[in-house]
Amino acid sequence: MTEEQEGVPLPRQRRHTLFFLEAVRDFAPVFLDTEVDMGRVLAHRAEAREREGVRYSVSAYVLRAAGRVLAAHPDANAAIQGGPRRPRIARYPFVNGKLALDRTLEGRRVVLGTVVPDLQDAELATVQKHIDRVRDGDPEVLEEFASIRGLHRLSWAEGRKAFRQAAGSLALRPHLTGTFSVTSLGHRAVDSFHSVGGTTTTFGVGRILDRPVVRDARIVIAPVLRLSLAFDHRAIDGAEAADVLTEVKEALESV
Repeated sequence: MTEEQEGVPLPRQRRHTLFFLEAVRDFAPVFLDTEVDMGRVLAHRAEAREREGVRYSVSAYVLRAAGRVLAAHPDANAAIQGGPRRPRIARYPFVNGKLALDRTLEGRRVVLGTVVPDLQDAELATVQKHIDRVRDGDPEVLEEFASIRGLHRLSWAEGRKAFRQAAGSLALRPHLTGTFSVTSLGHRAVDSFHSVGGTTTTFGVGRILDRPVVRDARIVIAPVLRLSLAFDHRAIDGAEAADVLTEVKEALESV
C-alpha cells in the first residue's frame, strides 16, 4: 500500500476551507432559487465592451444588484452568533459582498474570497475594477490574502483558534466574509447549485443558457440564469428571503 493510499496530512493550503466549514456548522440554511432573464444584462455587457472596452462579469452585476437590494433589507444584511440560549445579531449600515474565487496558491487550487465594500452605492465599474485586480493579481502577494497565508503558516491548532476568534467577532465579520456572499460556477456546465457562504444570504450563480420564456404572452428563447439563495433561518424568515431574491431578479432584468 502506498503512502497516498494510507493517507497523508491535508495540504496546508486547504486549512482555511476546513476552518470555515467548521465555523458555519451553526447555520440553519434554507434554499430558494429562481430563473432570471439575462437578456438586458447581456445586451448591456456587449454594449459596454464595444463602447468602453470593459468586460463586465456576471458576478459584478449580481454583486451590484444584491448590494442595493440588501441595503433596503437591514435584517437580511446582518450577522448572528451564539447558540439558542444567548444569540446576538448585528445589523450593518453598509453592504459588503464576498465573492468566492478559484485561484492557485503555492501550486494548490483553492477557493479564496475577496470582499467588495460599500455595494449599497457602488457603480458597476468600481465593482468590476475590484474583481479584476484580485482575479488577475498574484494571491501569494496580494494584501487581501495576507491573513490566509499567515493562517497556513501556523500549526493546525493555532490556525483553528485564530480563525474561530476572527469569525466570532461580529465587528470583524463583515470585513472578512462580507454581509452577503456570491459564488459562481457558471464557467462550467452547472445550471444551479446552493452554497452556504458564512453570511445570512448567499447567492449561487450558475451558467446562462438559452431557455423558453414568456414575453408579452408569447414563448420566446432567451438567455436564462438560474440564481439560488441560501439564507440563515436564524436571522430571517422565508418571506423576507423570497423578497430579497425576487428584488435581485427584478434588478438584473431591468439593467
